[in-house]
Amino acid sequence: MQTTHGQSSDPQREKQLLEKLRSHPELLERFEAILDLTESPSGTADQIEEWLVAEVRRLGNKAMQAWAQSAEEQAAEDLRQKTPRARVRKKRP
Repeated sequence: MQTTHGQSSDPQREKQLLEKLRSHPELLERFEAILDLTESPSGTADQIEEWLVAEVRRLGNKAMQAWAQSAEEQAAEDLRQKTPRARVRKKRP
């Protein structure tokens, strides 16, 4: 099956992407905002470009936050496995 952009549609790939997005609702929200902008007939090309750049930056920030949280959780788990008596706790502000 072909998409409008000439790339093959892969139902399994689409399913995996949807599952990943469901596990990261903050990223799903950013992708929706980007898609909304690409489908928006209002605004000039310069305005749309400015808005898209801002949304991509927000997407990058959210992706980095998700990655950092995952990395922190993995580091804590690694520490628990290496040193069972160690206590992992968050820093106090």
